[in-house]
Order: sequence, then C-alpha cells, then structure tokens
Amino acid sequence: MSGYTDGWLLGGRVRHRQPESGHRTGLEPVLLAASIPARPGQRVLEAGTGSGAALLCLAARVPGLTGLGIERDPAMAELAQANIAANGTAGIAVLCADLAAARPDGPFDHAFANPPWHDASGTASPEAGRDAARRADPGLFHRWAGALAAPLRHRGTLTLVVAAAAMPACLAALTAAGCGSPAVLPLWPKAGRAAKLVLLRGTKGGSGPCRLLPGLLLHRDSGGFTAAAEAVLRDGAGLDLD
Repeated sequence: MSGYTDGWLLGGRVRHRQPESGHRTGLEPVLLAASIPARPGQRVLEAGTGSGAALLCLAARVPGLTGLGIERDPAMAELAQANIAANGTAGIAVLCADLAAARPDGPFDHAFANPPWHDASGTASPEAGRDAARRADPGLFHRWAGALAAPLRHRGTLTLVVAAAAMPACLAALTAAGCGSPAVLPLWPKAGRAAKLVLLRGTKGGSGPCRLLPGLLLHRDSGGFTAAAEAVLRDGAGLDLD
C-alpha cells in the first residue's frame, strides 16, 4: 500500500486508518455493525474484516464484546490490528487467513460479513486489492455462509450486507447454512428510489418465514442524511432486525 488516510467513524468515536487508494470503507460496514444484535459479554465473528471498520464500530456501540475478524490480505489484516490498538479496543483480534481454511474456535453468538458481491464476469478494477474485495466468484455466498455458520451457537445470528441484486443468492446461502427465519432490511438511498443495498439476517436453527422489514431511508431529497440515518452513522444507534 502506498499510503493511508486517517479519519473517524461514528461521529469521532472510532479512529480509522485506511488505504488512500484501492478498497475503501463506505457506509456498508457501519450499517452492518449497527444491525448486529450483540450484548455485552458476547462473542462475534467477522469475515472479510478489511481495515476493521465494522468490528470497531460494533465494539464502540456494545462495550465488553470479544471477537475475531478474519482477513486474507496480510497488509489489511495488519492495518486492522493497528486500528484496534489505536482505539484501545480490548478483546478483539484479527486472524490473517482465507475464510475457507480458517477454523475459529467457537461458539460465537453472532457472525457477520460484507462479502464481495460484484459479478465475477464484470469489468475488473485496475486496483488488485479493490477487485479482490468486490468480485464474487460462483459459489462464494454459499462458502462464506457455511464457514460463518459453522462456529455459531444454536440461535446465533448471521448477518450480511450485500447488493439488492445478490439477495436471492444470499438468502439461499443462508438457508443452506442452516440459518433460517430470514429478515431483510432494505437500505433506501432516497424516497421513491429502489434499494441498492440490503441487510440480511438468518438465525441458526431458525425455521420461521422470511420477513421484509420497513428499511432505512438514508438521504433526504434536499441532500444530506436523514435523521434516522444520522442516528446510526454518527450517533451509534442500532438497527433492529428483530
């Protein structure tokens, strides 16, 4: 990595350094962290941790968590660990490994990921790291869901943030991994616009029907975030998928 930028998440509660080019953090990890129904003292697992934004935001919102992030890129795993240290976040660690080969010691109460979801047949990014973090090869959703569900306790949750177009494949992957009772929370960019992103949650051992939730409206027509989005992105409020 040629350089880094230093910034803040959750309105200044989380220090966050990330590469100045390549795959950079957007809204997804902050919204993902807000949707995890964790309680103090529970254990969490994240795949594709990147620079650690989601883990750090979750730990800032729910003190007393312990958890593990899995990241296959050595440079990003090192950066995530440095961000954890810079925030003084105890109990959170990063394992540099491919998810398929990782064998984290469970049980975990919650697992989550912002997996690659761009079509593998699409145009490749000139940034190799960005391309690897974005493009989903065939079968990726099933592999990730299976690997994340395996160390979950019974009734533990598995949450993903993905493109709306990937929702059918991801719901099928959650079901195949034994995480049923799915909940879908659309993330509306503006009123009257189709959702580009969705949050999906399955419960290990769940057998209830799929629930489509009202969703979160992100931006006002006049510009800027809505009050509900500000509460999540700046103030650390949670998103209720229950």
